[in-house]
Amino acid sequence: MKYVDKKAVSETKDAPKQITMYERNLMGKVIYHLAMFFTKILVRLRYKGLENLPADSNYIVAANHQSFFDGLWLMGGVPRKHFATFSCMAGADLEDDYGLIGKVMLRVGRAILVDRNGNPIRGLIAAKKVLEAGDIVMIHPEGTRTHDGKIGEMMNGAAYLAQKTGIPIIPAYINGAYEIFSRYMPVPYPIHLRRLKRKPLTIEFGEPIYAGDYATKDEIMAAVSDWLHAKEAIALAEKDPELANLKANRLP
Repeated sequence: MKYVDKKAVSETKDAPKQITMYERNLMGKVIYHLAMFFTKILVRLRYKGLENLPADSNYIVAANHQSFFDGLWLMGGVPRKHFATFSCMAGADLEDDYGLIGKVMLRVGRAILVDRNGNPIRGLIAAKKVLEAGDIVMIHPEGTRTHDGKIGEMMNGAAYLAQKTGIPIIPAYINGAYEIFSRYMPVPYPIHLRRLKRKPLTIEFGEPIYAGDYATKDEIMAAVSDWLHAKEAIALAEKDPELANLKANRLP
């Protein structure tokens, strides 16, 4: 799918915002590899469940959203041959509201833009076409970065894509990114400043979830949510047992 330059689209008050896909150009590739190089030096990075990633077919990654760099770090765990076809769904506001770093990350992530403040369906349709072309799509069902380090309310975009394409969802739990680069941090903090130790970052991939095994999108997302919340409960127990108990009591 080719990148559509929004400047080439006539801009009028009545014209809808052009939803585009950014191809990963040379700049995007170079920045990705540099970012991963420094991540591996500065962060205790670990991937789990890599055996759950289909080796010879595409998939939808549904991950919780802790930091601005989640998509980059997720890409670091997929098989090398999947990198070229890996795309991240991203808010269209990254183009205009996040300056140069937003535009760079759109290139790094091979981003499919979705209107988070309006109608997201055009972005989902674009993602569906990307999947049908054999590519991989990563989506954050929460739609935005967490405000408190915990999983928020999830939307059913991943379930929509799975139902429409028959492509499985791979749930992915990101643990530690919030402590490294939360929405409140101006820059990443990969080192514990007081202890002078690298912070841990673990990304775990779950077993495939197939839309055909469920009757509705809500049931599909419930399966994704249950897996993610189970992993979150384990992570919270390791960080703060009392907080984990409070979280567990809120689960159905």
